Amino acid sequence: MDTDLKRESKATRKTKDKITTSPTKRWFRRLYTQRHLQVMALLGVVWMLIFNYIPMYGIIIAFKEFNIVESIADAPWVGWEHFKAFMDDENLPDVIRNTLGISLIKLFIGFPLPIIFALFLNELRSVRFKKAVQTISYLPHFLSWVILGGILTTWLADVGIINNVLMALHLIQEPISYLAEPQYFWTIVITSDIWKELGWSAIIYLAAMAGVSPEMYEAATIDGAGRFQKMWYITLPGIQATIAILFILAVSGVLNSNFDQILVLRNSLNESASNVIDIYVYQTGLLSGRFSYSTAIGLIKSIIALILLVIANQVTKKLNNTSLF
Repeated sequence: MDTDLKRESKATRKTKDKITTSPTKRWFRRLYTQRHLQVMALLGVVWMLIFNYIPMYGIIIAFKEFNIVESIADAPWVGWEHFKAFMDDENLPDVIRNTLGISLIKLFIGFPLPIIFALFLNELRSVRFKKAVQTISYLPHFLSWVILGGILTTWLADVGIINNVLMALHLIQEPISYLAEPQYFWTIVITSDIWKELGWSAIIYLAAMAGVSPEMYEAATIDGAGRFQKMWYITLPGIQATIAILFILAVSGVLNSNFDQILVLRNSLNESASNVIDIYVYQTGLLSGRFSYSTAIGLIKSIIALILLVIANQVTKKLNNTSLF
């Protein structure tokens, strides 16, 4: 009896402590108990502040006439002059055409392909064969574009493997310098990007498919559903939220044309098809020294990306009640 009374008194005391303790004290107490996790999270916050938020001070360069001799604070204000200059730039139509052309084709072709690949990969019965295919498919992701660019340049050369195979099959009569012809550049960029990222992008969808309940597949099998019916009515709805989130992020990055890839594959002969926003900012900012002008272009690009993100988020939220915020 005494032991029970002591236990009840301790429980009562703890309850009273919780009631009398202020929310602030409880918050600090919980913070202390989770101190190791909080330190890990704090390091991430510090990294984000240093590399993502503090550099945002440099945005004011877009409204000034900055040069490397003067500091940002000493540079004279010019207002919207650089933004107006970009709108009147004779290179603007080609830059926008190349950027949107490459990015939109990548979005409409490159976005659904990993989903289809993951669906068929998920249906493989042989675990060993499935792992082999998955490993081979995502290996190119771990190679930098400097390495892949060298490989593609060799393959697409006049004496490269692509020309040799096509000539052996009598599909072409003489070698073609693919990287020297602007009409082939978009196809090369889009195809190589899909080849590099197909397997890696499918991993996310395969992980989402693993969370679909096996009982639903069993019930569908009993009802006589085939594999394609299970894909369409069970697997796809099961990963719908994942597809929506990744689609929102893909739409927000539609003005990003993979700077590393295009920088490696471009040359003076295909410049008319490879001059995208990121390359133009690099050329005008670092090579020509027009830092304020290139910052203004980058700021316009970021604002448009934010608008696209909000629009895509609202559309997916209304369609399937899935959103980032």
